[in-house]
Amino acid sequence: MKTIMIQEMPDHLGETVRIGGWLANKRSSGKIAFLQLRDGSGFVQGVVVKEIVGEELFAKARSITQETSLYITAEVTVDERSSFGFELQVKDVEIIHEAVDFPITPKQHGTEFLMDNRHLWLRSRKQHAIMKIRDEVIRSTYEFFHLNGFTKVDPPILTGSSPEGTSELFETKYFDENAYLSQSGQLYMEAAAMALGKVFSFGPTFRAEKSKTRRHLIEFWMIEPEMAFVQFEESLEVQEQFITHIMQSVIQNCSLELERLERDVSKLEKYKAPFPRVSYDDAITFLNENGFDDITWGDDFGAPHETAIAEHHDMPVFITHYPIGIKPFYMQPHPDRDDVVLCADLIAPEGYGEIIGGSERIYDYELMKQRIKEHNLDESAYAWYLDICKYGAVPHSGFGLGLERTVAWISGADHVRETIPFPRLLNRLYP
Repeated sequence: MKTIMIQEMPDHLGETVRIGGWLANKRSSGKIAFLQLRDGSGFVQGVVVKEIVGEELFAKARSITQETSLYITAEVTVDERSSFGFELQVKDVEIIHEAVDFPITPKQHGTEFLMDNRHLWLRSRKQHAIMKIRDEVIRSTYEFFHLNGFTKVDPPILTGSSPEGTSELFETKYFDENAYLSQSGQLYMEAAAMALGKVFSFGPTFRAEKSKTRRHLIEFWMIEPEMAFVQFEESLEVQEQFITHIMQSVIQNCSLELERLERDVSKLEKYKAPFPRVSYDDAITFLNENGFDDITWGDDFGAPHETAIAEHHDMPVFITHYPIGIKPFYMQPHPDRDDVVLCADLIAPEGYGEIIGGSERIYDYELMKQRIKEHNLDESAYAWYLDICKYGAVPHSGFGLGLERTVAWISGADHVRETIPFPRLLNRLYP
């Protein structure tokens, strides 16, 4: 008898198979018991009919407790009522380990309780679906960049300085000097782009930002491409093509998960390149004309501002050419203005906010030295970075995409804490 996973059932229609899994839930109706089974690859219903399996096995099936691990021997049959399309006609049940008093029951639970039990909450249908979508975003990310000639490069997690020039860093001792957990691999990726042309990184980043919003995590994952000989507008095209690619991949490969999350796929299907572009100047004017009197030119946008702009377009929208005073030191100035830089944030619709930040990078040696000085940064700490401008400098651009915010947007999750297996929040380091 073949042991298979639930996701393999369509290839074994009419066969008797063995599946190892856990009992997610159960119900019974007279002489029939319905076992809701999961094995990590998916969920399926096992039907236990008393007349077929006998009284002893039927009683055993009805007594199985939630999250008990077991082996099921059953025939794979069609079930047109389920979105999966198949079910199991159970012939035998073997208990591996009985779970007693599993804390997360089908009833409603508070957020803090679920977060305290995150290691168990991951087993739920909703969390399973979100993690599968996260995995598909990751898979399709590698696919996109490799299809487009990028090389994967891994920047260090321990660094000696801050790429953003901020104080929101986690500091640690590095033998006899100070080091910091990386808040971005960008500067290192710029160096890699000068060696390999088009590169991308995909790794954890850390921000010691004391924020409790639904968009923020302390530890999160970033996708950071850098591209030599690519200028601002070309970079925007890469970004919208990338978003379109991962969106279509999720729609195609995670239909069951999107259905389980009750995600409106018709919305996702329309999020295709090209995306609208709105200058910072025009965005300020739009906001002021639509009841946002609290923001003036030179201010950064908050969540309500971003949401209003994205809702107006009902699409992901680029906000371009921000004031130089609210952006990091490395961004290339506008060729015709000295008050804005060649940058853009991509704002997701439906209230999910910024998912990409990017810019063309400065490649003039003297200008880069000037910017470092203006931002009160230690030039000696950035000597290696200045070498990028010093030796064979070329126009280059890059961007960073936050994985968890993107997964939250695609899956329709309420909070980014649901889009990472074990979230690190301002008040949470457990489990």
